[in-house]
Amino acid sequence: MIRASVVVFPGSNCDRDVKVATEAVGAKVNMVWHGESEVPASDFLVLPGGFSYGDYLRCGAMAAHSPIMRDVIAKAKAGMPVIGICNGFQILLETGLLPGALMRNASLLFICRDVHVRCDNP
Repeated sequence: MIRASVVVFPGSNCDRDVKVATEAVGAKVNMVWHGESEVPASDFLVLPGGFSYGDYLRCGAMAAHSPIMRDVIAKAKAGMPVIGICNGFQILLETGLLPGALMRNASLLFICRDVHVRCDNP
């Protein structure tokens, strides 16, 4: 059986959705509070979305300093797949697990449109 761990941060709102969806495909899911120091034995990890701390506060930067993240980073560097959704993606950037940075757009306004993304260096 596939084992997954979902890291729960204060205010995250997609953690239960991830649990339900992951269980629906037959995986056993551990919900792991961000204050824990170790992730249970898992085949992959999920950093869920939701406006944990509010984007204007750089929630990814704040969450990146949670105790659990030391073990998440170590496991990711050892090859364990990690999925970052919404603020979880921000956490991946803030911890250096993904290269790059999030920047404000030029207009400082919300923009909703489809964008083509190309991977230049897989």
